[in-house]
Parts: sequence; structure tokens; C-alpha cells
Amino acid sequence: MAKSLLIVESPTKEKTIGKILGKNFVIKSSYGHVRDLPTKEFGVDVEKGFAPHYVVLPKAKKIIPELTRLAKDAETVYLATDYDREGESIAWHLSEILKLGKTKGRRITFHEITPSAIKEAMKHPRAIDQALVNAQVARRVLDRVVGYRLSPLLWKKVRRGLSAGRVQSVAVRLLCIREEEIARFVAEEYWTLTAFLEKSGQVFSAALYGEGGKKFDKFAFRHREPLDEAVKKLNGAAFTVSSVEPQERRRSPAPPFTTASLQQDASRRLHFSTSRTMIVAQQLYEGIELGAEGAVGLITYMRTDSVQVAKEAQAEARQWIEKKFGKEHVPPKPRVYKTKNKVAQEAHEAIRPTKPSRTPDEVRDFLTDEQFKLYQLIWQRFMAGQMADAVYDTLTVDIGAAGYVFRAAGRTLRFAGFLAVYGESEDEKSQEETPPLPPLAAGDNLALKELKPEQHFTEPPPRYNEASLVKTLEEHGIGRPSTYAPIIQTILDRGYVRLEDRRFYPTDLGKMVDKQLTDHFPDVVDVGFTAKIEDSLDRIASAEEDWKKVINDFYAPFVKDLERAEKKMERVQIKPVETEEKCPRCSELMVIRENRYGRYLACRNYPTCRTTIALDRDGKKILPEPTSELCPNCGKAMLMRTRGRLRFLACSGYPECRTTFSVDKDGNKIIRPKPEMTDQKCEKCGKPMLKRVGKRGPFLACSGFPRCRNIKKIPA
Repeated sequence: MAKSLLIVESPTKEKTIGKILGKNFVIKSSYGHVRDLPTKEFGVDVEKGFAPHYVVLPKAKKIIPELTRLAKDAETVYLATDYDREGESIAWHLSEILKLGKTKGRRITFHEITPSAIKEAMKHPRAIDQALVNAQVARRVLDRVVGYRLSPLLWKKVRRGLSAGRVQSVAVRLLCIREEEIARFVAEEYWTLTAFLEKSGQVFSAALYGEGGKKFDKFAFRHREPLDEAVKKLNGAAFTVSSVEPQERRRSPAPPFTTASLQQDASRRLHFSTSRTMIVAQQLYEGIELGAEGAVGLITYMRTDSVQVAKEAQAEARQWIEKKFGKEHVPPKPRVYKTKNKVAQEAHEAIRPTKPSRTPDEVRDFLTDEQFKLYQLIWQRFMAGQMADAVYDTLTVDIGAAGYVFRAAGRTLRFAGFLAVYGESEDEKSQEETPPLPPLAAGDNLALKELKPEQHFTEPPPRYNEASLVKTLEEHGIGRPSTYAPIIQTILDRGYVRLEDRRFYPTDLGKMVDKQLTDHFPDVVDVGFTAKIEDSLDRIASAEEDWKKVINDFYAPFVKDLERAEKKMERVQIKPVETEEKCPRCSELMVIRENRYGRYLACRNYPTCRTTIALDRDGKKILPEPTSELCPNCGKAMLMRTRGRLRFLACSGYPECRTTFSVDKDGNKIIRPKPEMTDQKCEKCGKPMLKRVGKRGPFLACSGFPRCRNIKKIPA
């Protein structure tokens, strides 16, 4: 009896799914995409209705012959690529290359790699959804049109090596708009007054709230003088409680994670970059070796914009919560969350643990530190979402004195509810905490201990961090779950922005490119226009719109803008800023340049002299610090250097000697043993695994790095 062939995207899934389906199936990986547009040519035939010209990717040339042979011998070929448009597109390309036809090639999808989900998917094979494929084709062609038509123009008008993108350029535009808002910002002064009052030996604070039944606005006191008049009236006045209003406040849990909310919380709570979050989530989804249990997918599919949850998972979570915390922590009815995103794929689920009763502590020994932290975050958020509200007792107290009203507020947690599992982050705790108030009742007289006027200034809007940028992109409908991490990585790699103290700063290059695009291609960088394009792509996916028409509607005006820009866009150049600083090596004058890590002084005699000195945000030199360490290779003194957020020891004999060492948080040199070869094979590429030692201890890493980045924690 002929075996069936099941094709997945990654080698990790081969092992996980192979254990589930057994001997009647051959499981093979396509290692991601097998075809794409060519890298060194446009690859789109505009005259023939934007027909894409696909080429087999170099890595796939080794895989395709084996897949072709296996497909020929198989009774049925199941295409089990990822549960999104990208996965549908890969399935379609495989079907075309392997010439499967509509009968032999069958598409199956699943949102988690568990026995029940895989077996259920096998019961419902379907044809490839051409509408989803068309949406992916349209996105790819649009991105190619913008990238391959705009980038050469930037090479000609700004400098070679630059790129523009349909979505990345909008992200840079958002960051530049925020930078312009900060530059235009003028701080406004205002004053507040706090009274420190005593009752029964306990001192508490109350803020000046209003006068004569009217509430003060934020800028009621723009200067100190009017407030001093109020202080004069209040000194010696009687402070009496006029009202005490107790209330119950309930706080509901947040819904389970979508891709965007996972990236935001992982950034805030774990300080993970968006790309790191998605890499680790992919590992948890595809399968982790859990000892005797074998490879197990720990979370559901991590590219989703839906907050729906399977009833079976809800039931298991509720049982676990009741057993662990008691019946009062389980709401009367299972919580149902509605997706706010109008184009969310409701057939998908939220990101959740595949087995809710599998606690993070149970699998800790099998996970790397990053895998454990992310699984714990996903597990806690999901479980909290199925728990009862947190209940607070709040107290609002109004206090009268000389016609003025002061207000004090207190809050105490009566019932933790979901907070027992998913508490506030440190930032949230500082915002939520309020000191307890003494027992107070209307008519109580209070003793005034101090009146404290305070000067404040309004602050400019904050620069975006990764969490807030993802949130803004999502709110505006720019990009989709799978694109947020690549967008951010691209604008960093291109040097259009830099990350400093976890905040984005547009570089001079980023500002210049943004201005050129804004002046000559306003639609390409317009937030609203880009969101409309995303809506059109969604309509293509639901077979409501023709993909060629969408591209043509974009292409016609875009070409006119391109022709106009070729003639009118001025040639610009980022010139280094001249300084009077002399190079410590060759005494030539130095200039200020900028890269993705920040501004720095560079010798004008480059490339003959490559001396550079980093500058801080205020333009002051960050000089290497002398140390007592000697270079083990040449004997010269080691210097403590700084590059961006990284500190390290480097030989003072650079560039002749390039010896460097990592340092710990106290600046002590970290000497790690050399990698050791092991007998264990990488499950992704088959190469030997190396035993390495990192800052979090020993781990296994594929010897095929950087092509293969597979790592595994060594079980304790």
C-alpha cells in the first residue's frame, strides 16, 4: 500500500507530526518558500496583467527532486503549510512545481500541532484557496513594484544601497512625524497644590481639586503667584471632610494574545524585540522535546489577529483554575472575546497553550530561558483571560477648606481574581498603587501638616518603542500579523532609525529619505492610503475584488509620480559635520557621522585611518576606559569600549589586534570555554550540535550557524 506524503514548512514539524501520524505517512519539509520573484530583476510583466515570473529558490533546488520523487510514489500529497496567506501561497507553489493537480494534492490546515488537531485536519482536506493565494501574489507584486521602482531612484538622488518599501516607508514616516512633534513642542508651565493632612495619627495627602463647586482644569494655575494667594487663605483654615464615597471597582482580564498584543507585552515585560518574540514563538509552536513525551507543540499558531478560543481549551482551563484557586476564581460563564479588527480571520484562534493544564514550571527544564519566559507569558495571559474579575474597594474623599475642595483617593484589593495568575508589570504597579487612607467620615476635622506647591511642565509626546509602534501600525491597519517584526527589522537594518534606550530615533538618513518620499510620493507614505491598500488585499483574500485591478489602480498614478520625481527630485547628500576635534591617531580633523548605533566622530583621513569615537545623545565623546587587563594575544592594555547599548573589552592595539571579550554587568571579563562537538544531530538540518556556554549557562547550538540557528537548552 502506497504511503501518503505530507509536506510541512520546517524540519521541526516533521518530527512532531511524524510521531502523531505514524508509519503510513512520509513527512517532509519544504524549508519554507520554494519559489519567489527573482532577486536581481523586476520579475513582474506589467504588459501581461502584472504576471509574476517565479524562480525556484537556490535552497529549494536541493529539496525539489526528493519531493518530486516522493510525490510521484504517494497516493495522496497533503500540503500542511502554515495557517495563513503565506502558507497558502507556499502550498500553491508546491502544487505547481510538483504538478499535483486538484485530485492528488490536498490542503490541510491546523492552528496547533497536537494529535487531536492534526487528526481532525486530516478528516477535512480541501483544495487550495486561490483567493488567499491571489491576495499573497498581490501583496508580493505591490511590494516589488514599490521596492524595485523607488529604490533605484533613491540610489540616484540620495545614495546607493538604500531601499523604499510600501509598508516600511510608512513606518519611518510615523517615526519622523513623532520626531517633528517633539521638535515643535513647547513646554507649558503649571502648578499643583498638595495638602498633607492628619487623622488619628496617620498622615495622608489630598490634591487641590476645585473651588466653589467648580473643578479646576490642569492649567488652572499657570504661575506660582495665584497659587500663593490660595496658600495664604488655606494656612490656618479648618480642613473638614465634606463627603466620603466608597465604591467597588471591578477589573476584567485582557483577552488572550494576538500576534500584535504578544509582541507588545513581550516588549514591555520581557524586553524582547519583535523579531526575537516571533522566533521563540515559532519554536514553541513547532514543537519542543519534552523528554519521554517527545516533541510537543506547546502553543497554537502565533500569527493571528483573532481572540477566539476553542471551547475544549476553555473547559480545560476552567477545570484547572477551579482546582488550583477555588470555584470563586472561575466566572459563571466562559469568557467570550470579540475581535476588534474588522478584517481578522475568525477561523483562527488566539495564541494560547495547546494544553492549558501544562504549567510553565512543568516544562521549564526542557526550555531555554527565552522559551520559558515567552511560554509563561502566553500561558499566564490565556489562563487569566478565563478567570474572574479582580475586585477593588475604592474610597473618594472630598475635603473642604476656605472655599476650596481637596480630593483624596484610596484603593485596596479585595479579591485578586485573574491577578493571581497575571499581575501587573512593574510599570503598571507603580501607576496602580495608592497608599491606604485612615478611617474617615463626613464632618471629621483634619489637622493640616503641610501645603506643598509643585511646579510642573508638560512633556512632549514620547518616542515610539517597539510595543507602541506595533500598536500604532495595528490601529491604523498597516501591515498584518506576520509583517510587524520584518517591518521593524528592515528600518533598523537600513539605518533609517536607531534604537536607543528602547526608543526609536530617526537618523539623518531616515529623515532625508522620508522627506524625499513625502514630497514626491505622498500616497506611498500616507497612512490612510496604505491602510486602504491593506483593506483591498483583504477583499482579494475573500474573493470580493480582483487582484490585478487593485494593482493597476495603484500602478497607474504611481508611475506618473515616478516620472515626475525623476525630473524634479533634487540630488541630496548627507554631509558629515565638520569639527575642530583632532584624530588621536593621525591628528587629522574629525567629522561627525551617524549610523544605526548613533552619532560618532570619524577621522577625515578614512579609509587610511579608521579611528572612530562614539558620541552620546548630547554629543559628548564616549571615550574608551583604560583597564588593568592585558590582551592575551599581544600583551597590550585592554580598553572598555561602548557600541550602542553594548559594552565590551577591546585591545588597544586595534586594528592590528582585534581581540575582544564580553563583560558582565559589573564590567568583569567573561571567558567562555570553546565550543565542544557532540554526537547529537540538529533536527532541522542534520549537522552536529555544539555545546556552547552563554551568559545564561550551557546550551546546544547547531554547527551550521549562521545558516541554521537552531538552539536547545541542555536539560538539568
